[in-house]
Amino acid sequence: MSKQPILEINNLHAGVENKKILKGFSLTIHAGEVHALMGLNGSGKSTLAAILAGRDGYDVTEGSVKYFGKDLLELDPEERAREGVFLAFQYPVEIPGVNSTYFLKAALNEIRKHKGQSELDAIEFLALVKDKIKVLELNEDLLKRSVNEGFSGGEKKRAEIFQMAVLEPKLAILDETDSGLDIDALKTVSSGVNKLKRPDSAQLVITHYQRLLNYIIPDFVHVMADGRIVKSGGKELALELEANGYDGILKQL
Repeated sequence: MSKQPILEINNLHAGVENKKILKGFSLTIHAGEVHALMGLNGSGKSTLAAILAGRDGYDVTEGSVKYFGKDLLELDPEERAREGVFLAFQYPVEIPGVNSTYFLKAALNEIRKHKGQSELDAIEFLALVKDKIKVLELNEDLLKRSVNEGFSGGEKKRAEIFQMAVLEPKLAILDETDSGLDIDALKTVSSGVNKLKRPDSAQLVITHYQRLLNYIIPDFVHVMADGRIVKSGGKELALELEANGYDGILKQL
């Protein structure tokens, strides 16, 4: 008996300010899978991530998005987060004056309440986050700082992976998480993503470059162009992209 998909996107058409961006995008993701979505600027990758997260300003004109069988598009962004959808931003925002530990504790307890679980007190939460920091091999100073304030690009991405570790989402969408990272930061972030892979969750990794996929090993690779997936394959497809470029792939179609 096949498992119910975590995410089912069928013939999705969407845009912003009367500009069509997604033009029949379809993708199905099951539990335990890592999917890489690759494409040039303007192909629609970040628009897809924004729509899945529930960001304002995007108009869906056709198609459907099911999350564990529910209509994801009918849920507000907060409800999506409580249900286990996590978006790692391409450019994480700073929240000055908001301590990272208090921020994360509030977010986790909102999710726990939604599931009918008891909230964690300060001692229980601190034990949890220290365990996650150890697993991810991050610096505990992260817990004392305001959310992303004064962080380098690499620190912001590490912080997001740490948030992902604590919140344990069912669907993690990583929108160009390699953007602006040097090789050491890329290795650290990728290692964290790999350690967080679970059989009951899934990851959608959105990227321009094959180099991220040297460290995060996808089960499936999809090439996106003009608002839809034009080619899918295994991890070897990313290597083909590296060798021939997007033009080389698109000329084969």
